[in-house]
Amino acid sequence: MSNISVSDIQIFPVRPNNGLIAFVSCVVNDTIYIGNIALFTSFTNPSGFRLAYPNKRMPNGQDASCVHPITKEAGLAISGAIIEKYLKVSAKSEGNNEVNNGVKKHNGHKK
Repeated sequence: MSNISVSDIQIFPVRPNNGLIAFVSCVVNDTIYIGNIALFTSFTNPSGFRLAYPNKRMPNGQDASCVHPITKEAGLAISGAIIEKYLKVSAKSEGNNEVNNGVKKHNGHKK
């Protein structure tokens, strides 16, 4: 797949906890919705970020991946678009103490 588009990115900030700063949803190639992506600050780069894709705990106690990119290209396209959107809305919110332009409270209401 040579062109990967990521759109309809919604950021749901949470009170920072062990590096978790937001949950994110997005649409990939106008065909697949992905929700419950966790956005964390990076372990190794204080100004960086990392994504954790949703998984489900099975009755036997093992975790099963629900969705995740299977190519490096897809992973970079998704993370790049999400981080770019997060940085844009974070910069806007710092100036006026409000988060807007696609960033929502965790309960789904815009501030």
